[in-house]
Amino acid sequence: MTRVVPAPMAHHLRPRLPGAAVRAHGWLREDRGAATAEYAIATMAAVGFAGLLVVVLRSDEVRALLTDIIRRALSIP
Repeated sequence: MTRVVPAPMAHHLRPRLPGAAVRAHGWLREDRGAATAEYAIATMAAVGFAGLLVVVLRSDEVRALLTDIIRRALSIP
C-alpha cells in the first residue's frame, strides 16, 4: 500500500511575514488549554446559576407557588 504525501507548497508561494509577525502568528495559533478554560468558565456559570436557583427556591413565596401548582396538577377535577 502506497502512502500519498501532499507536495509541499512552493517556496515562492508561501506568505512572507516579518520576524515579529511570524512569532505573533505562532503565539496566536497556540491554543493548548483553551478547551479546558472554556469548560472551567461554563462550569463556573453553571455553579452560579445553581446557587441563584437555590436561593430563589428557598423563598417562602416561591415554595408556596410551586406547592400550589403541584397540588392543582395532581388534583382530580
